[in-house]
Amino acid sequence: MSGNQQVLIDSLPQGKLEAGHYRLNDGAMPEAGEGQVLVKTIAFAITAGTRAGLQGSASYAGAPQAGIVMNGTGVGEVVASNAEGIAVGSKVMAPTGWQQFSAHDAKAVTVIPDNHDPIHYLGPLGVNGLTAYFGLLEVGQPQAGETVMVSAAAGSVGHLVGQIAKIKGNRVVGVCGSEEKGALLVSQLGFDAAVNYKDDGFRQSLKAATPDGVDVYFDNTGGPILGAALFRLNAGGRIACCGVVSQYDTDRPEPGPKGVPGLLVNKRITMRGFLVFDFLEQYAAAREEMHGWLDSGQLRSLTDEVQGLSAAPEAFVDLLAGGNVGTRIVRLD
Repeated sequence: MSGNQQVLIDSLPQGKLEAGHYRLNDGAMPEAGEGQVLVKTIAFAITAGTRAGLQGSASYAGAPQAGIVMNGTGVGEVVASNAEGIAVGSKVMAPTGWQQFSAHDAKAVTVIPDNHDPIHYLGPLGVNGLTAYFGLLEVGQPQAGETVMVSAAAGSVGHLVGQIAKIKGNRVVGVCGSEEKGALLVSQLGFDAAVNYKDDGFRQSLKAATPDGVDVYFDNTGGPILGAALFRLNAGGRIACCGVVSQYDTDRPEPGPKGVPGLLVNKRITMRGFLVFDFLEQYAAAREEMHGWLDSGQLRSLTDEVQGLSAAPEAFVDLLAGGNVGTRIVRLD
């Protein structure tokens, strides 16, 4: 092993992200220090939330900067280990970034059990799945028989939120950006209805799809879809604020929705933001439950794959434009 191919942030975007904001780089091969492991990346996830980090609007990501490896969560194989309890050959999840090799402290990696598919740790058993699980069940707190609405419903988090809501006995309405995505949500993932927010009649279609109103809204988008949801929420409704994808890839974010705080007061609506890290101590139990759902076929993970590091920048730009279905991952040779 002599080189480490990487994708670096070449410049910070001022408006929409372009593939030209990145460049390939042949970096030095990292070494595992004391208490560390060296990981060879198998695949990594591309998520909309990392665009917020480039924008400087995600405090947990630190200040954006150019000249560094693009961040991201990956799965890989341990090829060298100085960490007790982590053997060479183990499959792990780690903050690999967009590169072939990376070194990590033992506490920064999650060892994947032999009977688990490592790719699931980029979807339902990783950050995306845990975000869906805790955002819906701990923040949204749906009760059986209620109506759950989820935006970006065909995305990496949204397609899991809807399925978990169905498992828990809810009626589920997904909001997405095309008729094809909506048909997939209903026919393959069990959503009760899907609405295309790009249609001129979106608000009327949403009203028709939620005749009894909405009890829980899982918000991945903010913007006009959040505004539409506020008017459909029932008294005592809950909003789980997960992401604001409508405002990530622009230098002119839209203003907040009308009706705040008036609608919140009049309808006694709870609107709560969260980060998945808030539930760190509960990760193991959540993964165990979701692994059971995957094994039983109750939960289905959709992946949208591209091949090779060089494809990652364009794949990210396409994702921000709504081109993905499920979790977009980059597989390395």
